Amino acid sequence: MKTLRVLVACEFSGIVRNAFAELGHDAYSCDLLPTESPGQHFQRDVLEVLDFGWDMMIAHPPCTHLAVSGAAWFKNKQVEQTEAMAFVMKLANASIPHIAIENPVSMISTLWRKPDQCVQPWQFGHGETKRTCLWLKGLPVLWPTEIVPGREPRSYYMSPSPDRWKNRSRTYTGIAKAMAEQWSAYLLQSI
Repeated sequence: MKTLRVLVACEFSGIVRNAFAELGHDAYSCDLLPTESPGQHFQRDVLEVLDFGWDMMIAHPPCTHLAVSGAAWFKNKQVEQTEAMAFVMKLANASIPHIAIENPVSMISTLWRKPDQCVQPWQFGHGETKRTCLWLKGLPVLWPTEIVPGREPRSYYMSPSPDRWKNRSRTYTGIAKAMAEQWSAYLLQSI
């Protein structure tokens, strides 16, 4: 079986990386933080590894200055927003043939383009809501794998803590599994 070289950009949790690795792919995560889960990980600026011959990249750029949940502070964050959007565009324009950029509802839709798809955890086996947008290049939209009831916005109501941002940024395992299974199957069919 052919394996894919997959880069998961801006991921410290290893959740998406591990989903691809479990299918036998050569998957790496990359983040300024160390990985929380054993596996192949670059602890460095992802821009330094974009040209390592990847077949696919799933990127989770920081949403701190882009997410519309922080719209009340946008007028004081124009420099930060410009820098954050420039980073998103460097990822989007990387010379990798298949790219997914993941972010919550954000300024990316206004400053670049509308997402190709928005998904919810409850479509992939988790009884929660957390609208996640996907901007896709050379990849199909994801199909729901397990629609479940109990749609609570748990991550939105997390108590304040120093790690709240980390806890809210983790990809749900059901979504990660769907990305790995559906996107790798799509790419392997076309090889």
